[in-house]
Amino acid sequence: MTLQQNTDHIQTTHIGSLPRPHNVLDMLKAKYGGKSFDQATLDAAITAAVRDSVKKQVDCGIEIVTDGEVSKPGFFTYVQERLEGFEPRPNQKMKLFQKEVAAFPEYYEEYFKTAMMGGTVVSIAPVVCVGPVKYRGDKAVQADIANVKAAAKAAGVPEDHVFLPATAPAGVGINEYYKSDEEYLHAVAAALAKEYQAIAAAGILLQVDDPFLSDVFVEPGLDAAQMKRRAEIYVEATNAALKGIPEEKVRFHTCYGVNEGPRIHEAALAEVVDYMLKINAGSYSFEAANPRHEHEYHLFERVKVPDGKVLCPGVITHASNIVEHPELIAERLLRFAKLVGRENVMAGADCGFSSQALYKTEVHPTVVWEKFKAMREGADIATRRLWN
Repeated sequence: MTLQQNTDHIQTTHIGSLPRPHNVLDMLKAKYGGKSFDQATLDAAITAAVRDSVKKQVDCGIEIVTDGEVSKPGFFTYVQERLEGFEPRPNQKMKLFQKEVAAFPEYYEEYFKTAMMGGTVVSIAPVVCVGPVKYRGDKAVQADIANVKAAAKAAGVPEDHVFLPATAPAGVGINEYYKSDEEYLHAVAAALAKEYQAIAAAGILLQVDDPFLSDVFVEPGLDAAQMKRRAEIYVEATNAALKGIPEEKVRFHTCYGVNEGPRIHEAALAEVVDYMLKINAGSYSFEAANPRHEHEYHLFERVKVPDGKVLCPGVITHASNIVEHPELIAERLLRFAKLVGRENVMAGADCGFSSQALYKTEVHPTVVWEKFKAMREGADIATRRLWN
């Protein structure tokens, strides 16, 4: 058995980001808004919040835990803090979910105001590469590692049941410096490799977050050949960043990026799956509770998952405040177990519940914990049926 496979039950985990406590949000907002704050007080608050988050995860039945991404105010701020060579463009509009927004402009105008970008600690702006990319996040990643390991120890979680998310090379801004996107992505990969290595060297699981791989297949202006080549470059860059890290110490996550919405203009898993499985990882996390994608488990009737590799389908969704019934969660897990084997299915979520640090998350914090409890119950039901 490999490290991430099940032995006698279905394991439970999630994707990483969770609602942050308001005292941390207040200090992060002050910090990134250029207002007065005390770094030592913020550091202590983050440490306490990580400890509380891990304990709550354990209390809800999550086995493979993380820090809730408490220290990260948002994806693009995280990129700028840990990598040199980038600048924000606050006066430029973010181009998010372009086909979706074009199809449902009224819906998304309201959605961006009140949900996804409403109540953010740091405003979301494009990040552009304007110089050589270098890693400078050593202190920040070591703080994240120390916090999550201490919280896990306090909660009785072994180190090999702890993970930390890190962005994929594809998620790091827009290139205006390198001669080609391929050269740029490999420069980013070389820099991010230092963060990946630090996490793996700490004895915990590295999760590579890459919603951008799925986005390739709905990107306006790309024909089929260009989509294929872009996806190949993303895979090559990610594997370059992972060089030297054992596959069983890596989880790869991809998703579709939109939370609550029509979600008609998303890639099919059939377009993504072959590229996903080329990533040198021990497990693969993807959306499967989203009703636009739940049927896609049938793909694995024909797609061969490499020996020893684990699927971590979402069995609860980040796009609804409905708490999934444990029996339905069990059914979802049993479908995959029937196709790839009971040892090769882990229960997870479709995506994180607060990718940006928000004062008001779409799924209410109290509901998040109930979803986790339901996932544990569903995994237990599936376990009883699979192991008698």
